[in-house]
Amino acid sequence: MHERSLILRKVGLGMKFSKRTEWNVEESELARAHRERLAAGLLVADLTASNPTRCGFHFPEDLLAPLADLAVLDYDPDPKGSLTAREAVCRYYADHGVGVEPDRIVLTTSTSEAYSYLFKLLCDPGDAILAPQPSYPLFDFLTDAEVVKLAHAPLVYDHGWQLDMEGLRRQITADTRAVVLVHPNNPTGHFTKADEARELADVCREHGLALIVDEVFLDYGLDLGKGDYRSFAALALDVPVFIVSGISKICGLPQMKCAWLAAIGPGTDEALGRLEVLADTYLSMNAPIQRALPVWLERRSEMQEQILERVRGNLQELDRALAVSDGLVNRLEVEGGWYAILRIPAVQPDDETVRELLDLGVWVQPGHFFGMGESGWLVVSLLTRPEEFSTGIAVLLGYIDRNQESYQRARIVKRSL
Repeated sequence: MHERSLILRKVGLGMKFSKRTEWNVEESELARAHRERLAAGLLVADLTASNPTRCGFHFPEDLLAPLADLAVLDYDPDPKGSLTAREAVCRYYADHGVGVEPDRIVLTTSTSEAYSYLFKLLCDPGDAILAPQPSYPLFDFLTDAEVVKLAHAPLVYDHGWQLDMEGLRRQITADTRAVVLVHPNNPTGHFTKADEARELADVCREHGLALIVDEVFLDYGLDLGKGDYRSFAALALDVPVFIVSGISKICGLPQMKCAWLAAIGPGTDEALGRLEVLADTYLSMNAPIQRALPVWLERRSEMQEQILERVRGNLQELDRALAVSDGLVNRLEVEGGWYAILRIPAVQPDDETVRELLDLGVWVQPGHFFGMGESGWLVVSLLTRPEEFSTGIAVLLGYIDRNQESYQRARIVKRSL
């Protein structure tokens, strides 16, 4: 047995891996420090919370009942997903004032899988996808896995976030195949306005690009009196548009693994034929989830009302705390989603700030995790339980205020340079 084990180990040493998976899988120093603090039983106010199932929300006791429906024992492997489930997705869009036909919907287990289908559909190896930044760093891994290049166009902040159209144009090359837009953006909370969307569509039409729009946070607009929170499906853009979404955010059910893509606009008839073959190849969506989807979408308000109340309440608490602080921290404007971006004095790398806050019992995310600068930015979740959120923000602002003298010295030095 020992000799056979040595042989197997030698064989393993010669194993070849694809270049697409050459990621750094080492645990970061921050992640290790966080894990060790939790293992030691020390309290941590988690201002990174993103999992609704662990944030103290109330889930109806009968929510899982549809999974026990014996009708799922009749297996009908429709590549696009069951008609009943797709019709439920169409009713969701109808509630947003949009008419989408069931044959334009393809069910997937996650938005990540939807992206993988779309990247396979639109790109050959070496082609490029363009995505505005700041953004959640999911696309780095998805494009690597599909052997696709990722380029970034800037989102700029000037009394609110907006797309830098000229910056986007400069990033387009002969290899670019699609623009990926998150609406509203994660973590900036920026909703793409209708005029921005039409200008973006003009750019896509000019360069023959598809538009992929991630709308998982669409239902979480924070001020319905101000924002233009329409789905891109309502804008009738004269370009191929692929909308991805799912119940991870819509219903607060990330563990159920149910999402979809909707293909609308010119050229998407042929695209749907190709997508059907891709979906038929993987057949990843399971029957019980499809059976339950109409019920969960119908009852989505039960979770959304709780989440919106939490997010809006925490945002108000954050603004209250900022109003009585020393003014060294500013909150950037946010229109939707579950996060807020804080501008802090850029006197040291944000990783050092995050580590020092962790030592004080607060866990936050550095802005560079989302593509912002290495210093001067922190991202906090508005999904955290209220008492925990209030405690964490108080510690964070107290930490900044206590270091006010060193920040002021840094400002003086910077002005003298």
